[in-house]
Amino acid sequence: MKIMIASDLHGSAKYTKSLLDCFESEGAEKLILLGDVLYHGPRNPLPEEYAPAQVAGMLANIKQKIICVRGNCDSEVDQMVLPFPIMAEYGVVFADGREIHLSHGHRQTPPLKESDVYITGHTHLPQNDKSEGFLHLNPGSVALPKDERQTRGYILFEDGEFLFKTLDGKIYDRAK
Repeated sequence: MKIMIASDLHGSAKYTKSLLDCFESEGAEKLILLGDVLYHGPRNPLPEEYAPAQVAGMLANIKQKIICVRGNCDSEVDQMVLPFPIMAEYGVVFADGREIHLSHGHRQTPPLKESDVYITGHTHLPQNDKSEGFLHLNPGSVALPKDERQTRGYILFEDGEFLFKTLDGKIYDRAK
């Protein structure tokens, strides 16, 4: 199964469109969103082309392909305009023999086994780390990246491998 994983769209129509173009060109079956879908939050600047209603409309076109967990900027008001569930704090996906735990990352880490994968957003920083025993990944932010390279991207999971890709399709990291 080919799965695309992204986080922190923060209502940017420009970068949501770029992400959905990547989703289509990658031929992914599912799009996992790790929260902070529509609202930019009080501590973040307005993202380029901030248009939450447009973002909701774009995502509605693929609603049956989206799995989403709640971010710290997501609310019940957001849920009212999105046609897929966004209010779950955690999620688990089983794919290619992997147990993949999903969270925005602003809550306590769930109990994980060494073979588990934990994917979060929230920090706006790409992460590929196994220091706590489990694999901890973060795709960074699509709209408001905070790493020094300003990496706007996503993770693509296929055949047991996680590929970190920029919105222009370049691979810059990988994990198994």
